[in-house]
Formats: sequence, C-alpha cells, structure tokens
Amino acid sequence: MSKIKGVNTTPEIALRKALWTAGIRYRKNVNTMPGKPDIVIAKIKLTIFVDSEFFHGYNWNEKKTKIKTNRDYWIPKIERNMQRDKEVNEFLTANGWTVLRFWSKDVEKNLETCVATIQEAIIAKQLADNT
Repeated sequence: MSKIKGVNTTPEIALRKALWTAGIRYRKNVNTMPGKPDIVIAKIKLTIFVDSEFFHGYNWNEKKTKIKTNRDYWIPKIERNMQRDKEVNEFLTANGWTVLRFWSKDVEKNLETCVATIQEAIIAKQLADNT
C-alpha cells in the first residue's frame, strides 16, 4: 500500500503535460478544495479528476465479486470512495464549478480525446460566462 501514489500518477502527469502543451494553464492538486482535484482551472471554475479504476470503483458490480482478499475492508472502502466522489461532484456543481472525471485507463489510452473534452468544456464555460 505504501507504494500506491495518490498524487502525480503517470496518467495525471500525462494529462497535465498535454494540457500545458495545448496552452491550458492550471493549478494541480488543490488541497483547499473539496475532493482535492488533480487539476483546477480557477478562472472558469473547472475541476478535473483522474480516478484510478480500483479505488474509485470502475465497473463496480462486476469487480466487487472478484475481490478475494480482505473483502471486509476493500468493499466498504471503495463504496465510500464512490459515495464521496458523488458528494464532491454535487457540492462543486452546486457552487458553480464544472467537474470532469476521467478514468486513468482512458487518459492512458485516449489522451487526445480527454484533452479535447477539456477544451470543449473550457469553450462552453467561456461562452456561458460571456452571455
């Protein structure tokens, strides 16, 4: 467990580098915000999370049955993580923030698509702010 990184994971770094290359400036790992977003673009109120599949419950109904060791610990922990993600999304959205969440495998396999999604969200926020 001590080897598992919570910040600066390989997918996070790849996404940040791609955003920087695209000319998008941001703050990283903002621990003063709920959920400690991986990437924050504060001037347009956009938060981006890169979630690992295991800890955030990707395809949870199927994966839950495959956990064989220490089920009494992992199942409640991951379900609480999923609930916390939902609470953070609701709180940030209620306070005017746009929340984008990407699975780490999607960032690794479809980096350009993730960057395009972020660019579209930025344009949409800027258009909404100008009206």
